[in-house]
Amino acid sequence: MVSRIHLGHVFHLAGAPLVTDAANALVSIPDGALVIGDDGRIAFCGERAGIPSQYQSAPTSDHRPGYLLPGFVDTHVHFPQTYAGDSYGGGQLLEWLTLCIYPSESRFADENVAAQAAIEFCNRRIAAGTTAAMVFGSAFPHAQDALFTETQRRGLRIVSGRGIQTTGPAAAARLFTSEEDAIRLTREEIDKWHAADTGDVKSARLHVAIVPRFSLAVTTQTLKGLGELYDSVRDRGVYFHTHLNENNRPGTGEVDATKERYQVNSYLDTYDGKFLPGSAVGGSSLLGRRSIMAHSVHCQDVELERMAETGTSISHCPISQQFLGSGTMPWLRTVASGVNISAGTDFGGGDEWLIPQVIGAAFKVHISEPGAAGVSMHPAEMLFIGTLGGARALDMEDRFGNFDVGKEADFVVIDPSRTPALQAALTYGARSDDAVMARDQTLFALLMGIRETSIAETYVQGRRLQ
Repeated sequence: MVSRIHLGHVFHLAGAPLVTDAANALVSIPDGALVIGDDGRIAFCGERAGIPSQYQSAPTSDHRPGYLLPGFVDTHVHFPQTYAGDSYGGGQLLEWLTLCIYPSESRFADENVAAQAAIEFCNRRIAAGTTAAMVFGSAFPHAQDALFTETQRRGLRIVSGRGIQTTGPAAAARLFTSEEDAIRLTREEIDKWHAADTGDVKSARLHVAIVPRFSLAVTTQTLKGLGELYDSVRDRGVYFHTHLNENNRPGTGEVDATKERYQVNSYLDTYDGKFLPGSAVGGSSLLGRRSIMAHSVHCQDVELERMAETGTSISHCPISQQFLGSGTMPWLRTVASGVNISAGTDFGGGDEWLIPQVIGAAFKVHISEPGAAGVSMHPAEMLFIGTLGGARALDMEDRFGNFDVGKEADFVVIDPSRTPALQAALTYGARSDDAVMARDQTLFALLMGIRETSIAETYVQGRRLQ
């Protein structure tokens, strides 16, 4: 690989801001340049006129008048639901799982279906500019093997783990394992695939997570075993991922059902080793800086505080929450807790692969929250949860997520001419006389208008993905 210059309008969030300080970290360079070194890292990010002399003769890719953004990070997406994004007939969460999703996921028992889905899954990620993802995996080890193999072949980043389920409705029976096999198969996946591409978690693109579907899909015995397993592999950089406080329809929602079954004070307690009646300690905590909780719509303040305290992140999935009638994660209250927030498509609970569509939905749902809770998200906050916040959730912020010099060059090229409505908005949209407001208006129009057609090229570690 040789050094290369990429020209375009650069947007990114410099440094390591919290979401509350994203606006102050926003960098906009209309006549910008990224220089990617021969090691696949950012060697320079700045004005085209300021390219260091040692790189000025490097081959150049001129994307102007296009845009260069950090690669999108999807912190919650379902591989075994690759073909289930249009599922109708299930209603809200628990009914939808039983009538639509469990039957769809069971089809991955067929090795041919799983292998084809792995190709489609990677195709969709590249087309959407999703360079890194936390992926809820299939219950079937051969399907996970297909996913990791294809992901490695295509050059994408992934954290994934087989979906663990030891109990549930009859519709999910083909996805169940015994308690013993739940632990054994997870350990085998870790040993086989965690950092399998390089042998070093600090440079690997392939990582493994421990992934119980959610508390209602496992037992206290499962949770105890997973806690013991996690204790034994934490220092290897293994992740934890699951669902939390997604749907709370009165009387039949997931949150109430979980608290009733486990007799706990909060849903989060079940993942914090407190899964016995009265939230008594029954095992080890699964929380930490490499743990991501999807949804977190109906959290108590004490749950948000505990996630912030442990470094656990939230994957915010507003499209899915609308799709399943789950409600809206309260933006101001969640941000105030200090917990890190990232963005997830939750495909097929959602019907979009594209992170810009997710962050656009976030803007819409949060400005529509009732009363004083309603807030107009700053476009830098939107960019944060779709890029840097995702890298932080994956505990890889030191590797990617923005264009700070020395980071690995994960980025997308946005070509507005491929999406006429986006090009028109950027070309003819009114802009403020105030330079900062005009900058923010341009970023907002860009993020709201990006479609898959807009994404011309996707890069990981400086290499264009096909």
